[in-house]
Amino acid sequence: MKKITLFLKNNTAISWVVGFQLFRFLLLPFMGLMPQDAYYYLYGQNLSLSYFDHPGMIGYILRIFTDVLGQSVYVIKLADFTITSITILSFYKLATLFLSKHRLFRSLVLFSSTIFISILSFNSTPDVPLLLFWTLTIIFLYKAIFEEKKWYWILAGISMGLAFNSKYTALLLHIGVLGFLIFSSKYRKLLISPWLWLGIIISIAVTFPVWWWNYQNEFASFAFQSSERTNSISKFEIKPLLFFGTIGHQLILLLPILFSVFVVFSFKHIKKALIKFKLPSEKTLFLLAFFIPTFIGFFVISPIYWVKLNWMMPSYITGTIIAGMYISKKLLKTQLIIAVIFHIAIASQVVFYFVPINSDDTWVSWRELGEEVEEISKNDTQAFIFSMDGYKTAAQLRFFTSKTIFAQNVIDQPALQFDYLGDVMEDYRGRNAFYIDSDKRNRNKEKLGKLPARIKPYFESYVELDPIIVNKGTPKERKFWVFYCKDYQPKK
Repeated sequence: MKKITLFLKNNTAISWVVGFQLFRFLLLPFMGLMPQDAYYYLYGQNLSLSYFDHPGMIGYILRIFTDVLGQSVYVIKLADFTITSITILSFYKLATLFLSKHRLFRSLVLFSSTIFISILSFNSTPDVPLLLFWTLTIIFLYKAIFEEKKWYWILAGISMGLAFNSKYTALLLHIGVLGFLIFSSKYRKLLISPWLWLGIIISIAVTFPVWWWNYQNEFASFAFQSSERTNSISKFEIKPLLFFGTIGHQLILLLPILFSVFVVFSFKHIKKALIKFKLPSEKTLFLLAFFIPTFIGFFVISPIYWVKLNWMMPSYITGTIIAGMYISKKLLKTQLIIAVIFHIAIASQVVFYFVPINSDDTWVSWRELGEEVEEISKNDTQAFIFSMDGYKTAAQLRFFTSKTIFAQNVIDQPALQFDYLGDVMEDYRGRNAFYIDSDKRNRNKEKLGKLPARIKPYFESYVELDPIIVNKGTPKERKFWVFYCKDYQPKK
């Protein structure tokens, strides 16, 4: 113990990294289940080659952890924390390839202190495995290109494939490596190397399960991702608030200092390239190749499309290494002060919940809702239960109850992965159902719910029951409307 203490005392940067991770680890037991956690846990409980809205890697990881350690909210959070911790270690390995010891530690501290690392440590999303395999891929590509270790092309191909099996954003890895080789005068010759194309072929082969699932399901996932993302872009309506919103959430995820450094070096290198026709050194160009398409690319479309806060996360890997080349000791101290303040605020919110969140995107009260729904359903043990908020309430109730739970697929509306669980709604014809609807704003204190008009044709009649109010009189108070719908009549 004394040796560890002495080591940390003599290695301030490592102490900061360990400190932030220890903070996150100690906070895990206080974190409730987010809707995303429940939804991707549902992936793992219904194993498939791929899934409607994303590939299945996060679901597979959660399945492994919960099979080994047991089904609990804590284990799900532990899975996210563990994978993200491995990502930090991988980032450290990658940074050693580019930075001196002094700047290496600055980059590592920058990376570990960010809010986005905390989000990934607490919340199950496809980005959790994506960032791990993204980082590993760049390490393997470096070894293959700069150290001329040809067998690393195979490892890079495998890792790129696993990144794609995590999230479709991994296609930007292919763009990154090809873009680097095109612009690199020294390594452009590798474009005709059989090892490069062997790596790419292997990456495609590893993604075969995703392609096969899509082939079997009319390419539903690819269609969803492409149509969902391109409809708004095709309209080309410039909305400045979207752009400033993107800046806002990036300022929070990265914290102001690191975000500012990103902006400064991006402007510097783009200016040199476009005005002076001068490219940076080969190694810096390599890092930029995996930064600019993601970070700058999403910023370019942000005035016409709402860029979600997690989409730019892969760019942070190489971006933070570049930032380590620029950031001063003084700015690093400022970043750490801001980071500590933000993380204290996060801990206070998680533990004490000072600020109510008027949204279903919260970790509170879901377990209590499940208990109440279990109790209500005793009045009709043959009735099924459904909700219609996309996936959130339905996924949470699947986790916290033993009942049959559906989403809006009950009324023939698209319901993401709920459409692919093998349920045949015709089998429930004539059954009664409980409809659970979240009062997200918790504004109406009276029993004044309203059954959506689109539900009514599917049932002979309905009765509104007393609403479910959990954690009454506390900041955690949440309200759910309850309707007892009789004689289900599916239309398909």
